Amino acid sequence: MALPTQSTNFPAWYQAVVKGADLAENSLARGCMVVKPYGWAIWEGIQAAMDERIKATGHQNLQFPLFIPYRLLEREAEHVEGFKPEVAVVTHAGGEELEEPLVVRPTSETIIWDTYSRWVQSWRDLPLLYNQWCNVVRWEMHPRLFLRTTEFYWQEGHTAHATADEAMTEQRRMLVEAYQDVCERVLALDVRPGHKTESERFPGADDSMTIEALMRDGKALQAGTSHYLGQNFAKAYNVRFQNREGELEYAYATSWGVSTRLVGGLIMQHGDDRGLRLPPALAPYQVVVVPIFRTDDERVRVLEAAGRLTGDLAALGLRTRLDDREDHRPGFKFNEWELKGVPLRVELGPRDLDAEQAVVVRRDTLEKATKPLGDLAGSFPALLEDIQRTLREQAVAFTDAHTLRPSSYEEMRSFLEASGGFAVGPWCGRADCEAQVKEDTKATIRFLPLDLEDAAGPCVACGDSAIVEATWARAY
Repeated sequence: MALPTQSTNFPAWYQAVVKGADLAENSLARGCMVVKPYGWAIWEGIQAAMDERIKATGHQNLQFPLFIPYRLLEREAEHVEGFKPEVAVVTHAGGEELEEPLVVRPTSETIIWDTYSRWVQSWRDLPLLYNQWCNVVRWEMHPRLFLRTTEFYWQEGHTAHATADEAMTEQRRMLVEAYQDVCERVLALDVRPGHKTESERFPGADDSMTIEALMRDGKALQAGTSHYLGQNFAKAYNVRFQNREGELEYAYATSWGVSTRLVGGLIMQHGDDRGLRLPPALAPYQVVVVPIFRTDDERVRVLEAAGRLTGDLAALGLRTRLDDREDHRPGFKFNEWELKGVPLRVELGPRDLDAEQAVVVRRDTLEKATKPLGDLAGSFPALLEDIQRTLREQAVAFTDAHTLRPSSYEEMRSFLEASGGFAVGPWCGRADCEAQVKEDTKATIRFLPLDLEDAAGPCVACGDSAIVEATWARAY
């Protein structure tokens, strides 16, 4: 299928890739999506990599209910205010009006911290290191598949600690050792870590950390967040413990999450005008073998050789698909697997067998090479590693090429309004200055440095004395 080009209509290109690659479609309920098998396989790969790191850092998975009594949200005023426009409330069930409305979870801090109040009495009960994989509902006014949907899938970690230092260490560890590591090593994305400004923080948090990725249209995508909640939720839900000195103290909290939004980020940072380009570490199929034949005799011979090759690849632990469908021509298959982003394609026909060779096509570069059949399978692990590395290097190079350190506010405005990207410069730290930039350019401060350092010189936006370096961008 012919796709719109990224340069002429990026939103249309994105929607066409999601549809054409058979990733997801809109459901009958507005803002909700049906995630199809290929899209879900990508999400399962992200889940597996993330879950491995979550458990490696000492966390356990559990599950909390989808429905939350409305009174729990009312006990944490700032949290409720932040989510109020997005909350879905159930008022009727079983043909009757409920005595107490139920909230369909937009996130689970409220019910989890109410539960923790019964689980924590002593410092010996801490830390609580828990995570759940689930769906959540936030009433989205402008839905877009994977990026913003009313219902989406994610993991949310919720931890309780005896000290602020321990909680802040946890906050950073999950951002860097789980989220950033998976994005860079598995998804081959380029993500930049940092702190959110006060206006961009999660409701009820004392500090929010983020990883931000730059998409190919110059807009930023918040790819994951990790929050230090201080004692705010512990105080709201009375989670107190007896410390080592025998005194009662409120617990310190973190929460952190990544969602199916990462699938959207994967599409928009790696994709090209032909469709997806999937990193081998994540791709549902790392290699697809396409047999080419015309006669019945050729069919038997080619399929036998293709089956042997597929078996050799599977024996090496590679996720391989033999596309032996007879109702589609080879050209159709080539285009389909390019659109779906399979890292390597092998084309094998009778002439190739006569010459004891096969044609191998890389999806990342579209480079086509003829290789001997002898040790073809054995050469693929190194080739897939090179594709993984190349995609990551290209992502970093794109971000670097679209990052500007403007010398004036006029230059920053022109950059953000034109090609877009990350604009990095000194900032005075004032909320009114931040708001003015947003009004002028529709850009927000995506992050402050992870290791906060004082910035010298005038604020790039207003000219007052700067206190920190900030990175602005328009965002999804």
